[in-house]
Amino acid sequence: MNGAAAMEKTVKLSIRNLYKIFGPDPRRALEQVRAGVDKPELWEKYRHVLGLQDINVDMKNGEITVIMGLSGSGKSTLIRHVNRLIEPTVGEIVLDGENIIEFGEARLRELRRKEMSMVFQHFALLPHKTVLDNAGTARSVRGEDRSSYEKDARGWLERVGLGGQEGQYPHQLSGGMQQRVGIARALTSNAPIMLMDEAFSALDPLIRTDMQDLLLELQTELTKTIVFISHDLDEALKLADHLVILKDGMVVQQGEPQEILLNPNDPYIVDFISDINRARVLRVRSVMDTGLDAAPAVAGTVDADATLESVIALSGGDTALSYAVKRNGTHVGYLDMKKLVRALVPTAAARDGMRNAKRRSPG
Repeated sequence: MNGAAAMEKTVKLSIRNLYKIFGPDPRRALEQVRAGVDKPELWEKYRHVLGLQDINVDMKNGEITVIMGLSGSGKSTLIRHVNRLIEPTVGEIVLDGENIIEFGEARLRELRRKEMSMVFQHFALLPHKTVLDNAGTARSVRGEDRSSYEKDARGWLERVGLGGQEGQYPHQLSGGMQQRVGIARALTSNAPIMLMDEAFSALDPLIRTDMQDLLLELQTELTKTIVFISHDLDEALKLADHLVILKDGMVVQQGEPQEILLNPNDPYIVDFISDINRARVLRVRSVMDTGLDAAPAVAGTVDADATLESVIALSGGDTALSYAVKRNGTHVGYLDMKKLVRALVPTAAARDGMRNAKRRSPG
């Protein structure tokens, strides 16, 4: 394993046994939660809100961790714990071996200014500053003068498609362009961790897709540690190296997105993924064979990260074919079209979940 690969496996940020309870006496309410009181009962009987319950997540260096769930699941509460905009009731948030819950005010300011950047849903640009000055905000707050960050800011604005717009003001830009400024600002800060709270959800669908593609393109080069909040499963499956699904403040399932899609472990997840176009989101690497004793006759070569939909188009739907699978030019396995077709059929649990969902639907 080379140095870069080893770095990718290192845990950069670890959330351990994290609870957040909102109310006048959260410590006493915590005792009730640990005794088995759930979120609705905690509110009805004790008038406290259970925001997060025993969250344990490891976020690896250079990966995108997507935290997703429906409204009220706790995802935005969780990301605001990472930079301590919200204080936990109990728990640890460990960054490079240090528990940031123990940081004093000075160290916490340094953390927010130098080690973490944030991209917000509604852009949070300064309306009286130019695009260039907005891109350099984090460096300016650190006390750097414009000459020290202007070259970097111009470079990142160029990279996100805003070259020549440096003198514009936020109100002169479209929503998609404003969010590009937000990303350029995060990149100009040179912070190793990017926190993105529903960063693309306010954008039109086509612009949103462009922004997702831009983020993946930049991440291929930069390999930052990104914590991305989303309520959209398609977006999560597209972006995530590690997917964490929350419900009522608890982690229902987490892991590699393809694994969750193929092996949902909870009825909530089954319902969540029931309408997903599996051919469009499943990848060849998730269904290929790697340990065959003899090489089959192959019709060609496909990439390990290609979607099953693209392979179906390539094969013309011929289930008798097999393909060699490569990643970065190296052979990694074989894909049998019959196995591909089987992967498109939901598991028995998923089929039951879809039937139950239809029964619950009116009409």
